[in-house]
Amino acid sequence: MAASVDPLVVGRVIGDVLDMFVPTVTMSVYYGSKHVTNGCDIKPSITINPPKVAIDGLPDQLYTLVMTDPDAPSPSEPSMREWVHWIVSDIPGGTNPTRGKEILGYMGPRPPVGIHRYILFQQEGPLGAVQQLASRANFSTRFFADHFRLGLPVATVYFNAQKEPMSRRR
Repeated sequence: MAASVDPLVVGRVIGDVLDMFVPTVTMSVYYGSKHVTNGCDIKPSITINPPKVAIDGLPDQLYTLVMTDPDAPSPSEPSMREWVHWIVSDIPGGTNPTRGKEILGYMGPRPPVGIHRYILFQQEGPLGAVQQLASRANFSTRFFADHFRLGLPVATVYFNAQKEPMSRRR
C-alpha cells in the first residue's frame, strides 16, 4: 500500500517541490541500517554513499529517481533552490537504482546552515537521452518532469539533514 501525502504537505515538499499527487508505488530508502521515513533526521555523515533504494512496481514499468534539496543554501534564503543530488532513470519496477541509468552521480547532503529537506523523488516513464546538467544549483523537479513527460510522481520520501558539529561526526 502506498503512503499518505499528509507528511509531504506538512514538510512543504508538496508546494515547494511537487504538486499534489496520489502515491501509487512504495519506495523504501535506507542509509546503512537507518530507514528513511518522511520527516526523519539523517546525519550528513551517514550519507556519504548513495542510499539503498527499493522500488516496488511492475517489472515492465520504468521509473526515474530524483533527489533534491529545496533549501539550498539555507531554508531562510533558498537562492539555489533546488540543489540536485542524484538522478537515475530507467529503473525497472521491483528493482533498485543500480539497475537504472545514472544521469547525475550521487552527491551526499552537506548543508552549510540550518535544517534541510531532501526529497527522493520517483516518477514513472522512460527517459532516454538527457543532456548534461550545467549546474546542480537551481534545478527544477517540476520542469524536469514536464520536459521529459514523466507525469505526476508515484512515490516520494523526504528527510531532514542539519550540519553536524565537528566533534559529533561519525
